[in-house]
Amino acid sequence: VPAQGAATLLPSTRVLLKRRELAQVEQELQSQREEFRRRMERLAQRREQLARREDQHRDVVLKFDAFLKAAAARQERALQRAGEEQARALAQGAEAARLHRHLEGLQQHRESLARRLQSLRRFGDYLRDVLASMGQFQDVLAMLVHFGVLAGARAALAQEAEAGQERLAQGRAQLQRYQEETSTELLGTNKELAQLHMSLEAARQDVLQWESCWAHVQSTATQKTLLLGQIKLAVLNLFQLSTAWLKIPMDIALEDTEAQLDMMLLCMRGLTDICATSTHPLRHRGARLSRSQE
Repeated sequence: VPAQGAATLLPSTRVLLKRRELAQVEQELQSQREEFRRRMERLAQRREQLARREDQHRDVVLKFDAFLKAAAARQERALQRAGEEQARALAQGAEAARLHRHLEGLQQHRESLARRLQSLRRFGDYLRDVLASMGQFQDVLAMLVHFGVLAGARAALAQEAEAGQERLAQGRAQLQRYQEETSTELLGTNKELAQLHMSLEAARQDVLQWESCWAHVQSTATQKTLLLGQIKLAVLNLFQLSTAWLKIPMDIALEDTEAQLDMMLLCMRGLTDICATSTHPLRHRGARLSRSQE
């Protein structure tokens, strides 16, 4: 409808036109929504396909990784088995070589025993002849056992005799050491006895010297005692004479010699004063009076 004609249209016509336009717009929107929905569905399907492919790829990767690990483990086990087989083969080879050497040694030992048996065959014949001539044993083994016992007894007796000789030698050595020690101790004892004898003689000389000194001391003490007695007796006589002549009372003990001497000294001083007074009466008058007062 032209624009000029639309301006002249009736309102109902314009409403119908608007409705038709709205219907067309709605139809276009619906078609767009349907297209968008179909696109979203295709995108969802695409995402699902991608997720399934990713899961498939992940499974493939995991399976491949597991395959690689299993292959590496199988390879490692194969290498280990190969190493073990190689080591076992080497060990078996070494064991085979050792057994071969041992077999060769056994063969050589067998040959040596055969040669020794051949060389000892004449001794067996000799032992059988001895057994037949003796007639005492049943077989060669019993005879050898008997002679072995005799040889063992002889060896034991020889060993015991040797041990006895060793004990005898040890006893002789011990006796010699004891004699040497005894002689040494005897010499030391003799020296000590001589020293003690010398010490005894010196002690006797000291005793004699001290006895002479003691006798001299006793003699001197006796003389001093006699002299002291004589002095005491003389002092007592003088004391008695002085006190009797001066008429002084005797109030002093007879054994107190020192007091008697003091009294005699006073008496002698008194006599001296008397003598002096008789010659110089005026000079000693005061002294006599004081002495008489005392």
